Amino acid sequence: MTALGDDDTAPALILVATPIGNMADLSPRARDVLANADSVACEDTRRTGSLFAHFGIAHSPFIVCNEHTERAAAEEIVRRIESGQTVALVSDAGTPAVSDPGQRVTQRVIAAGHEVRSIPGPSAALVGLTVSGLITDRFCFDGFLPRKGAERGRRLERLEREERTSVLFEAPHRLERTIRDLERHLGPERQVALARELTKRYENVWRGSLAEAMVHATDVEPRGEYVIIVEGAPAHEASDERLIEALQRELQAGASRRDAIAAVVELTGAKKRQVYDLALQLDGKAFGGSEEPPST
Repeated sequence: MTALGDDDTAPALILVATPIGNMADLSPRARDVLANADSVACEDTRRTGSLFAHFGIAHSPFIVCNEHTERAAAEEIVRRIESGQTVALVSDAGTPAVSDPGQRVTQRVIAAGHEVRSIPGPSAALVGLTVSGLITDRFCFDGFLPRKGAERGRRLERLEREERTSVLFEAPHRLERTIRDLERHLGPERQVALARELTKRYENVWRGSLAEAMVHATDVEPRGEYVIIVEGAPAHEASDERLIEALQRELQAGASRRDAIAAVVELTGAKKRQVYDLALQLDGKAFGGSEEPPST
């Protein structure tokens, strides 16, 4: 008996979730969709080729869809759907378009007026969240943090005040630095779970405070991509001291006074009038009389 749905062979883009470690996690429906698709787009032909070989799935040449080729692949996929094909899209592991290629393709196919469907399945973000032991009824996914620059600092500041559980990805060689930055911004007592090798034989989930995680990250050689799950912040209003520090960082990064105020309001959720008054104190003058106080 086939596991295909009624529309699984109609012209469309079908996003297919694939195993993140344990090959048995590929669903029967996902296997049938991949076997019956007219074309398959994938991130890495070797990884997807190994998956197909494991399940005995025959296939025509893949459409390469990775971070370098996704725009061109999107156009090719649209052309194939318009010619009547069903195109399946997979990433190296997990659910496509979640910190993996697929987002631009999905947007382009929708813009062209074609159907997009998803075959649900493994997701490292959800697996990590559910085994973390932290709150799961309200969470946000933040993917990989920027590796450097002002945007990394801004993302960390947003995490500092984020009241929902946060889920991040990180490469093993950057784990120690990211934990250090999280501890500095969020404080040593914030709880965290570090999950790696999920669904694999040596799956491991470490739980503790960020201070303890810093010790763990320096004592244990990190292996495999990590899912970092961070406890949400307690609800509280930003202090004047914290707002002034945030204003100083924005100004030192080259922002105008007006842009610095807007950025700090966005980052902290503080009231515009409060941030404006602190900026006046910091500057010692009313911006040369050229700016009006913000409306409240």
